[in-house]
Amino acid sequence: MSGRKDAKVGNFVFCYTPETRELHFTPPNGTEIIIDNLVFPYGQEQIDHAIETQMSCKNKKKYGNPIAWSVEDHGDYYIFKCIVDVPGNPHKNDSRADGLLGLDLNVDHIAWSNINTTGQLIKSGVFSFDLEGKTSEQITKMIENKAVVIVDLAMKLNKPIALEKLNTTQSKVSQPYGNRKANKAMSHFAYNKMISAIKNRAEKMGVAVFDVNSAYTSQIGKIKYMKRMGISIHQAASYVIARRAMGFKETLPPVLHSLLPEKIAGLQHWAQWKWISSCLSDVRKHAFYRKELFAYDKIDSMNQLFPQGALSDFEAKGLLKVKSRKHIA
Repeated sequence: MSGRKDAKVGNFVFCYTPETRELHFTPPNGTEIIIDNLVFPYGQEQIDHAIETQMSCKNKKKYGNPIAWSVEDHGDYYIFKCIVDVPGNPHKNDSRADGLLGLDLNVDHIAWSNINTTGQLIKSGVFSFDLEGKTSEQITKMIENKAVVIVDLAMKLNKPIALEKLNTTQSKVSQPYGNRKANKAMSHFAYNKMISAIKNRAEKMGVAVFDVNSAYTSQIGKIKYMKRMGISIHQAASYVIARRAMGFKETLPPVLHSLLPEKIAGLQHWAQWKWISSCLSDVRKHAFYRKELFAYDKIDSMNQLFPQGALSDFEAKGLLKVKSRKHIA
């Protein structure tokens, strides 16, 4: 229900009293409903301040602020949401002078990487959780708790946070790495909740959050950094996210560039990573821990990236079909 800035409490239908924590509203049937002891687990102070400020505003038509409400029916329970305008934190830390904390959001954990100003990895880790079989309320609490831990880490490091611009499409929900059963059960709700919880907590604590293009972060991390840094694919993705937020460009290593067809070699690095990622998409993740990416400057085929025995027959045959620069007339 949209608010009205000229209403006494910012809304003509919903009336919330901060002192008593009572919500009064009248649905279309005309029967007044009173909700006792309505307390918000997050943002209670902001809601109280917004309503009290609106009530004390003398010229509401000019200086008032609307306060919107929504009620979601979940069968056994209802979720009440109050939407207010919150001013930005004037003391927000958005300085990248010391580096960044990059995050990669996943179905059962959040991977993080702490990098310095030159893009070097200082430390990487994982915050794990189990959302399988949990209710939306339990998921919310669990994710919000992790958001507190993550923002606390950023504050301790005195660094802002970098996140992917996730569009929560099937490609992210159906992440091919990790627990397939949990991935299938993961909903858009959980990913949106992760992003909003981290951003809300960061805003409250004065930590800036930068959104970066999510293109090929996992693939670049897997191919370029996973073995080299001795970290997981998701930690490697968080490392790429942090570097991208710092403005670093992920160029292909010379050995991969030597395999590009002529028509791809002259394109921007996004197109090059797209071609490489497509060629290596059927190779199992664990095979990349045995690849020899930095042992040579040039090779003749994709198969030479991996030592003998690292690839299955299916993978080896698939890579033999790739037409690299060698095959272009």
